[in-house]
Amino acid sequence: MPVTAVREYLRQFGKDGDITEFSASTSTVELAAAEVGTDPARIAKTLAFYDPEDDGRALLVVTAGDARMHSGSFKRAFGGKARMLAAGDVAPLTGHPPGGVCPFANPEGTRVFLDTSLRRFDSVWPAAGSASSAVAMTVPELEECSRAEGWVDVTRGWQEENG
Repeated sequence: MPVTAVREYLRQFGKDGDITEFSASTSTVELAAAEVGTDPARIAKTLAFYDPEDDGRALLVVTAGDARMHSGSFKRAFGGKARMLAAGDVAPLTGHPPGGVCPFANPEGTRVFLDTSLRRFDSVWPAAGSASSAVAMTVPELEECSRAEGWVDVTRGWQEENG
């Protein structure tokens, strides 16, 4: 059902036909990259947190597959500690099961942000509502389709040492 909701949601952007469903799991960056046939860094993973402004709703941060959350940067950006959603809260607060969380077709009030780790790519692959789906998008399409509130710099580990 979540893929159906994402497909319907993406129809308004003309991206509903770009969803790919796989027979194998794409629930981790490595599995998704193998199924899609791309570098793991190009998997746009959606991290789900309790919103520091209202812990009854989700705050989603979409990052590159090779990026790791930096708690101090998260706290500076959002004014509170980074607390990942408990397994039982993932589906109710994001509209999607674990492994399929994406920044599309989320419950009203869900806040979405994109991490700067994505800016180095022309295109990426976010999940599409299930643990075996993905959708190809340019980064500008991801920004538009996710209705992101803005860009944040809350990850580490992906920058080149001398860059």
